[in-house]
Amino acid sequence: MTNSFPYFQNVNFPKRYISPEKLFSYLQDNYSDQIKEVGKSSLGKPIYMLSLGTGNIKVAGWSQMHGNESTATLAMLDLLAIFEKHPELKNKLFSLIKLDFIFMLNPDGSENWTRRNAYDIDINRDFLMNSSNEMRVLKSIVLEGDYAYLLNLHDQRTIFTTDGQHPATLSFLASSENFEREVTENRKKSMAVIAAIYMQMKQVLPNRIATYTDEFYPTSSGDNLMKLGIPSILFEGGYYENDLERVKTREYYTQALYFALKAISVLKGDTLSYETYFDIPLNKETHFDLIYRNVKLNTEFECIMDIAVQYREMLDDSKELTYQPYVIEVGDLNHKKAWKEIDCTGKKFISQKKFPKLDSLVDFTIE
Repeated sequence: MTNSFPYFQNVNFPKRYISPEKLFSYLQDNYSDQIKEVGKSSLGKPIYMLSLGTGNIKVAGWSQMHGNESTATLAMLDLLAIFEKHPELKNKLFSLIKLDFIFMLNPDGSENWTRRNAYDIDINRDFLMNSSNEMRVLKSIVLEGDYAYLLNLHDQRTIFTTDGQHPATLSFLASSENFEREVTENRKKSMAVIAAIYMQMKQVLPNRIATYTDEFYPTSSGDNLMKLGIPSILFEGGYYENDLERVKTREYYTQALYFALKAISVLKGDTLSYETYFDIPLNKETHFDLIYRNVKLNTEFECIMDIAVQYREMLDDSKELTYQPYVIEVGDLNHKKAWKEIDCTGKKFISQKKFPKLDSLVDFTIE
């Protein structure tokens, strides 16, 4: 792969937040022959699936199982825009595969930018209980569709790096089937696809591609689908430097989606070069968003500490996504890093309070 890979952001959806109504209207206006309603959310919103291709290799994917993880939805829209401008990329690929893509599996959570659904159920931990409409919709499709591969698409937090220095902009996982994390044939098939993505992208995204922990989660969708015999590939879109809006992440995620589909069309279930998967660094949890170093508090005794901040993504009244700074840790944080660090030596902690309160909005300034 080179930097010349075509990329076109879908201009109808320039921001991270995407309302279900706008998405569904767009799909109906532009892909009416290729979409169908496959179920309802907990609050009765429609869930749509887009079907592309005529090939024998069947692939299913889904986005926004967690409502506040929109990069995969946007990446799929961007990929469709690329196909419209470069049909040569689309035609051969979709003569070999058939893709069923569920847009926005959790439209209730997506509407309010929340991880969970309307009844506070984490859909990704509902595989066994089937408490949510959304999981029932997903299972009705993927367990009855005779799929060769599944794409389980998510976002991850800014805390992860590949090496303690570079952000994990993209992370992947061939989920475990058991607590022993046995490398089964299904896992090898998923690993081979991930390895192919990595080999294509490691030059344009150096030191920013990782693998997610393969700890077995007995209630999660990816682990159970792998256990049932369907190779599943987890995507996690993470942070890129100075890019809270994830514009660059969205671009790389789009490329990764394309290369995953291309690898699937070539491998056809083969496990060729799956061992390369083990060359990819493992996610490390090393960074806060911001650390104020050496802050002298307004106490009667001398108290100097570090203050760590994480941005929380919240919708305002006009449905615009905002990033609100919250105090997440205080004390000696020399063992941790941040994407931005401010040395407060010799500066004043300006606040109506003597000290910052954990899990509260930043209400101080440093001058």
